[in-house]
Amino acid sequence: MNVLFLPREGVELYQELLSSETSRDALRFYRPAERHGGVMVTMASLGSALSLASDLRWYVRRYMRDVLFEISDGVYCTHDLAREIYYDRTVSPGKGWKFRRVYVIQADRLVSVEKVSPDKKGDLFGARPGEIRLEVWCTEEEETAE
Repeated sequence: MNVLFLPREGVELYQELLSSETSRDALRFYRPAERHGGVMVTMASLGSALSLASDLRWYVRRYMRDVLFEISDGVYCTHDLAREIYYDRTVSPGKGWKFRRVYVIQADRLVSVEKVSPDKKGDLFGARPGEIRLEVWCTEEEETAE
């Protein structure tokens, strides 16, 4: 299980997290690494990843654009969906989850978030050279809100 913290435009997130005693304390048992244009932390479970995001909530609000949770190899989910899966247990996303987005990362920064229609099939995630495309599952409310 990985958690990916994506910074706001112009924020050196890795440096911000390491420069603060509070965030260093929250991250002391982990090895944060710069990946996919953000900071990735490997966790034991979804519950521990949600707990870390909660511990870093001030930094999330101030310095981050989004927090993504890797729920299976190469498939991420939003914070709201992760909470519904873990705490509320109201959803159990399986293969073919219909509320999806594609996060496009170029030059180590998030450049766009694209909606994916539920009926769209095929190669949605073919990246161009120098581009990373992440499949991100979201809640129905998140999908209709944007």
